[in-house]
Formats: sequence, C-alpha cells, structure tokens
Amino acid sequence: MKKRVFMFVAVMLMSLFIHHSLSADFFNKSEYASRRAKLMEQIPDGAAIVLGAAPPTSDRQFHQNNDFFYFSGVEIANAVLIIDGLHKESILFFTISEREAQGEGISLDLVRKPKEVTGFEKVLPIDRLSSYLSRLSMQTSIFYTIFKSGELDRENTNEKFRTLQRTMTMNIWDGRLTRELQFVKQLKERFPQVAVKDCSRLVWDLRKIKSPIEIEFLRKAAQIGVKAHIEVMKSTSPGTKENELAALFEYACKREKAQELAFYVILMSGPNHAFGHYHKHDRVLEDGDFIILDAGPDYSYYNADISSTFPANGKFLPKQKKLYELAYGIRKTCLDNYRPGIMFKDVGEKVKQFLTRHGYDPKDQKFRGLIRYGGYNHSIGMATHDPMGTFAGPEEILRPGFVFACDINLPYPDEEMGIRLEDTVVITENGYENLSQGIPRTVDEIEAIMKKK
Repeated sequence: MKKRVFMFVAVMLMSLFIHHSLSADFFNKSEYASRRAKLMEQIPDGAAIVLGAAPPTSDRQFHQNNDFFYFSGVEIANAVLIIDGLHKESILFFTISEREAQGEGISLDLVRKPKEVTGFEKVLPIDRLSSYLSRLSMQTSIFYTIFKSGELDRENTNEKFRTLQRTMTMNIWDGRLTRELQFVKQLKERFPQVAVKDCSRLVWDLRKIKSPIEIEFLRKAAQIGVKAHIEVMKSTSPGTKENELAALFEYACKREKAQELAFYVILMSGPNHAFGHYHKHDRVLEDGDFIILDAGPDYSYYNADISSTFPANGKFLPKQKKLYELAYGIRKTCLDNYRPGIMFKDVGEKVKQFLTRHGYDPKDQKFRGLIRYGGYNHSIGMATHDPMGTFAGPEEILRPGFVFACDINLPYPDEEMGIRLEDTVVITENGYENLSQGIPRTVDEIEAIMKKK
C-alpha cells in the first residue's frame, strides 16, 4: 500500500510539469469562419459583440471562455469579437506584447500575423473598440451580446449564472452584476439609441449540433476518459484512499494530453451515495464498498462525461450484481434504440417495456426519469452540461451531430450503494456512436479488469 501511495505522489508531481506544456490541438481557421458566418445569417439587422475571458485572478493557466473560443479559436485575455451581420464581416480586438504571449505559450505568429493566423477580416488593438462601436452604433439599431455568464474550464454557463445571481446579484449585501450584465448596462448607457439584445440562445443553437471535426475532438476526449476510468478500476482495492484515485484519474487524463478535467472528479462510496455529486474524496475504501466514479477530461475545449460503477474488492456481491445488471439492461435498451428521427420519449417507451418484461414496476419513482427521457440526461460539448438554445424535452427529435449523456442512474442510498452507467453518445446518420466505448461494462468484464492490478 505504501508503495502505491508513493507512486501516486510521484505521478502527480510529474503531472504538474505535463499540464499545459503540451501543444493544444485546435481547428483550421475555416471552421471558426464558418461558425461566424452562420451567426451572421441569424443577425442580419445588427452586430454581435462577444467578450473574451478576463485574465485569471490566480497564478494559473489562462482558459478562454467557450462562446468566444467557439467563434475564434483565440486564447488571449480581454479580447473582444464583433460579428457584424449587417456588413458581413468579423473584427477581432486584442492587445498583447510578444513577451506576454511567450509567457502564456501563445504563438508569436498570432501577434505578428493575426489576420493570417486567425482568418479574421480585421484585427485591431483593444483601445480601438470604443470608437469602433461608436461608429457602428450610427449604422445599426441593434447590438447583440451574450447575457449569460461565460464558461471557463470546469464550468457550465447556466449553472454559473444562477449561482452568481443567487449569491452576488440578488444578495442584499452585495448586488453586483455579472461581468456580462455589466457590459450590457454599459452598452445601453453609452448607446441609448441602440437596442441591446441577448444572443445567447442563437449561439447555443449553433453549438448544439456538432460538426465532424468537433465529434472527432469529443471522441478523443472520451477515449482519454476511458483509459483513465480503467486505470482507476485497476488501482482500486479495500484500503485505497479516494483522494488517491481522484489524483490518479486526473494524472491519467493529463498524461494523454487533456488540458483539464471536464469537472471535478465525483467519487461516491459508502454513505456518500446519498449526495449525488460528492467530490470530497474523504473516505478510505472498505471491503464490500460499491463505487461510482463520475469523471471526464477536457481535451482542447471539448469535454467527455463518463460514469462507471464497480466493487472496491473487484468482486460483485449477489445484490450488487442483480442491481447492476438491471442498470446495464436499461443502458443497452437505450443505446439499441438511439437513431435519427426518433424522440427521447420513444426510447423511454422501450425502457418501460424492458422493465415490464423483466418483472420490474415501471411506475417505481426511480425509473421515472429514465422512462421519460430514454436515458438522456444532458447535452455535451464544450461544456459538460452544454447549453442549448432550444430543446423539446422528451419530444426532442434526434438529429445527426447531437452529442449527449446516456446516463443510467439508479441510487440506493439507504443501502449505501448506487449504480451509474454514463456514456458520451453522438447521433450519426444511421444510428449512434458511443464515443466512450471501451470501458468494461458487464460484470464479467469488470471483475476481469480489476484482477489486473
């Protein structure tokens, strides 16, 4: 045990040097230009102003916000992007010295030849933004911008916005606006003749259906996550500390060129199954514990969300096996029925039939969500809970390029156990692809892999 702990510490020290020293993989500039052109089609009567992320407030690597990066591929702090639907052009504003760029690992070509590198029609210093907006305000009656909070690493915009509203904006002892809403306020005050409208949903509808190259990045993220889940399974035994396993998962992802984790590692065992998203990592595993590992990497701004469930000692108890095989059967039913043109509620009907056929009561509360949504939990993309401008709920018609979590979650907190089998899935022209294929899923596969310490 001491030897294993020493190895965990060693690999984590190594990860500090690996993280972000690796070159990131990004798209061809034509991919970003195509996305900007699609937004222009949605705003022919105005111009969208998209804020880049502010510099980090701590000594850590800068991470661009997802919406800005989606349209630009540019990792520079305090940059601003104008996507002009009226004049059908894009303008990028930023200022950074060559020394600052080198310190952030930014290519000097981006500083010296920004138009050539980014594909933008115009690239201007950030101090030209005010005068540019003043001129633009005399040519259009609408400024669009994103009202919701910018997503950074390990963040989801709607969840972040709600939290800031509750703890900051609506707090009687605080009252500050979010950065984005403060920008909206400034635009309205400086240009009262121009309407300021929220384009969040327009942007999120573009992000909802992924292009082939985005799917390739999501596939890469998912396969990194698969390797990390397997390493954690193989390293688990009674007496192992949860924080060791969480550290191992992060190292295993970053060793494979993940730039970050998609979210903090969720690891539930024993009484902590009652809390759904527990990431304190404060237990030492005991013989008989049943573990849920919910974790995924961020690879070049694209996330995977994967959950696996396994026994700490590598051997399923009879009750664990019975409930696990129920969850596995529901998962298989969902995957077997995903295809273009079908609705989530249609898949849910197949789940209902499966439960009835195997002697379970489909009216049981724990099956309600699985039947209603056919295993669907949330969209996945640049954020783990990727935002969508429009979503029809159970009546959402599946389209090629839609990526989501097939999440079979059956909690049994009173028995200090639960089962969660979660995969990152994309709808294809002919059916679906499980991007996280490769994780041991059957009882036999899990017991076999856990013998390989």
